[in-house]
Amino acid sequence: MNHDDLPKWSARAAAWAQDYHASLRDRPVRPAVIPGSIREALPETAPDQPEPMERIFDDFEAIVPGAMTHWQHPRFFAYFPSNASPASMLAEQLANAISAQCMLWQTSPAATEIEERMIQWLRAAMGLPAGVTGTIHDSATTATLSAVLTMRERALGWAGLAEGLSGQPRLRIYASDQTHSSIDKAVRLAGIGQDNLVKVKTRDDLSMDPDALATAIAADRAAGYVPAGVVFCIGGTSVGAIDRIEDCLPVVEAEDLYTHVDAAWAGSAMICPEFQPLWAGAERCDSIVFNPHKWLGVQFDCSVQFLRDPAPQIRTLGLRPDYLETLESSDINDFNEWTVPLGRRFRALKLWFVLRAYGLEGLRARLRNHVAWVGELADRLRDIPELEIVTEPRLALFSFAHRAGDAATEALIQKVNADGRVYLTQTRHKGRFVIRMTAGSFDCTRDDVMMVNTVLREMLA
Repeated sequence: MNHDDLPKWSARAAAWAQDYHASLRDRPVRPAVIPGSIREALPETAPDQPEPMERIFDDFEAIVPGAMTHWQHPRFFAYFPSNASPASMLAEQLANAISAQCMLWQTSPAATEIEERMIQWLRAAMGLPAGVTGTIHDSATTATLSAVLTMRERALGWAGLAEGLSGQPRLRIYASDQTHSSIDKAVRLAGIGQDNLVKVKTRDDLSMDPDALATAIAADRAAGYVPAGVVFCIGGTSVGAIDRIEDCLPVVEAEDLYTHVDAAWAGSAMICPEFQPLWAGAERCDSIVFNPHKWLGVQFDCSVQFLRDPAPQIRTLGLRPDYLETLESSDINDFNEWTVPLGRRFRALKLWFVLRAYGLEGLRARLRNHVAWVGELADRLRDIPELEIVTEPRLALFSFAHRAGDAATEALIQKVNADGRVYLTQTRHKGRFVIRMTAGSFDCTRDDVMMVNTVLREMLA
């Protein structure tokens, strides 16, 4: 295949994509496949000679779609959605064609400056103050690792970068038990260690207890440890827990600790002014991460990190050898210095397309619908005698369980997912096995959300 063949096959791929999305409601959300069966459908070795694109595309159609979990399915209610709006798909096609390595301004002037402007657009839309800047990562895991590494070096006076961690004081990071496992991964990879991630007690509303935070910090200082930072949770993955950041900030600010807000899922909702009080105080934090690929229709991967002051993170992560210098100017951003990888994709392009193609009001309408429909669904499930709402809706997420106990709840979710019309996932809350329900697919409708009620009633009949 060469460039002359590309228009034909791009057109076929676009037509296939249109048919695929149009047919998703007719497909089970998850495939009924046996582990290893896809691998066995492929030859054990690569071909020595080129194969015709017709055969390759035919094999794709025969093997791949029927063996995928369909994340773009409008009744995908598991985990959190990973959306791909049509505008985002188009932008990715163009970014793939350009295929730039956007590590430096000089390797990607348009990519760098569009990224700067997209951060500005989102900052304003989400009610954050002027002066907040940021960058785009692949996922929230990388953004959180970047923030935790910055916590580490700031607490050590940036000695760890040169001297290593051997002989340094023992650092402590604080978060509630509702935070995502990416926080645990970050403290492990940063060399701080799992035992030094202090899970602070939460209040009845699942928010971090500021008194418990103050007590933990005081105890650590008395033991000779060095508190380094606090991670707040806005919309926890398990059941949507939300820390009351403003309640904890007096403690944090008195201790001069670096702060990071994990709003990977719920952050998208902050483009709606009525939801912004949920993260009051976030504007005073040092770092915030949210994933437009979860709820704004921007294709995976695209994770935005806002920074009140980027200098500490650049000092932690930046490295500029001679061969990466931009000789023409020093008044530029080389975003590779803001994150872990040197290589960077042109992720800002899909943000630019999506924000323009649907507008903030169009995106807000989708988010508001999802929140309203999930609330309505929870009310319908309250009327099913066998079911109990375990955690109330937080934005577009709630959890429920079978009143007969964990075994019955587990049997129910397996039965629902085997049916194929909807896809739900589970978690544990206060030791109890519960089913999560969250809506956020770009093309889902009220009828799609209410299908959960229909399926559950049939499964329990």
